[in-house]
Amino acid sequence: MGFFEHLAGGFAVALSASNLFYCAIGAILGTAIGVLPGLGPPATIALLLPVTFKMDPVSAVIMLSGIFYGAMYGGSTTSILLNIPGEAASVVTCLDGYKMARNGRAGAALGISALGSFIAGSLSVLGISILAPTLASFALKFGPPEYFCLVLLGLMMAVYLSEESILKGLMMGLLGLLLGTIGLDPVSGSQRFTFGVSRLTDGVDFVVMVMGLFGLAEILCNLEAPENREIFKTALKGLLPTRQDWRQCWASVVRGSALGFFIGVLPGGGAIISSFAAYAVEKRLSKHPERFGNGAIEGVAAPEAANNAASTSSFIPLLTLGIPGNASIAMIFVALMIHGIRPGPLLLQEHPDLFWGVIASMYIGNIMLLGLNLPLIGFWVRMLKVPYQYLAVVVVVVCVIGAYSVNNSTWDVGMMVFFGVVGYLLRKFAFPASPFILAMILGPMLEKTLQQSLIASGGDFLTFLNRPISASLLVAAGFLMLTPAAKQIWKKCRSLQGG
Repeated sequence: MGFFEHLAGGFAVALSASNLFYCAIGAILGTAIGVLPGLGPPATIALLLPVTFKMDPVSAVIMLSGIFYGAMYGGSTTSILLNIPGEAASVVTCLDGYKMARNGRAGAALGISALGSFIAGSLSVLGISILAPTLASFALKFGPPEYFCLVLLGLMMAVYLSEESILKGLMMGLLGLLLGTIGLDPVSGSQRFTFGVSRLTDGVDFVVMVMGLFGLAEILCNLEAPENREIFKTALKGLLPTRQDWRQCWASVVRGSALGFFIGVLPGGGAIISSFAAYAVEKRLSKHPERFGNGAIEGVAAPEAANNAASTSSFIPLLTLGIPGNASIAMIFVALMIHGIRPGPLLLQEHPDLFWGVIASMYIGNIMLLGLNLPLIGFWVRMLKVPYQYLAVVVVVVCVIGAYSVNNSTWDVGMMVFFGVVGYLLRKFAFPASPFILAMILGPMLEKTLQQSLIASGGDFLTFLNRPISASLLVAAGFLMLTPAAKQIWKKCRSLQGG
């Protein structure tokens, strides 16, 4: 079967009544989560993981995917109207979006944000359709040494691209690897780090942990922050950008889409980094950089296009290599594993309905999101007036019910509360959560492929250097590991010369 036949089959799956329903649910929830400051996609997907246990795996992934990329659409609304980013990826949108609202152009800012997001999302889905099957075919050549080096590179990139300091990212990555070893040794079967607690024999339950780490911790952090949602009152008119607006920012949308797509593919990259990078590129290329920060429409179009393209392209390493690139994608990875589906290069052959169905649902989801964002902006604005403490009560109840329902155990509720406190402290001291989550998920894969490689080579570590692909990946990982140290040495040398 060719590309178009596969894609047609995907649309047949995505256009079924049940999958259309779940796609719409994901898009609506994602937009709502993006609009409401303080509850992001990782927390929402973590809360809904128990709900997906009894769902069809294709429907579950379609819904969770819609929540992820839908939140990128909704996050711009609060950035423009409140100067508060509904999503971390929409921080940059505040700079010019809120200024446009104060200048009486809130409608144009919201319109270009929605339309730019739609164009970027559509281009990114097209890119996935073309690139993912090729990358999956290439990944079939990978053996245990290649996968070990690839996972190691992915972890190093997640640490290197941490939004906080690289040292804190490395510490969180090592902590995640340590927690991932709790339970039974995959080779000897002996218990590790269980401390005689029988419930830890199977390791730390990931679903329970992320519900606490993201859901409960998010609520604790937001409740202590003063709530200030004074919406800037302006007429929401002229939602469709004018010809002059399009002349100014069409190139920004295209550049932001391309930049976001390639950054989203990188483990540890994603929407946040791509939005900042797109804004910086547009400001540098502009003939009037002084306009940025004072209501430049390009300053809204580029980052919004970039974060939507990145959120879509971040599915590529998950579907083709089995490696999640950020916390939200890690939740979808876990959802697939719960249903007994192993993401990776064989996914296209073993579960083509899921692979192509999810891709086709992204085309449909983008159209749904465009319809949700422009006509329903008035509704989203009214939803912003709901006091956060009411939302917090609902989330806490969902957390407790969800944690208990995993194994019908109060132990899991206690673990969820424990990790909620841990997540709260991590946020207070500015430790990034993404390297921790990715390391915990990828740690067992790293250990397994290392053992397989050494068993096959008779304990020869040179097997990683004797194979071209694994050697290249290992060199790249070593480069990322040494780059921060080299920068520090360079700075010290320059300071000594200056002194």
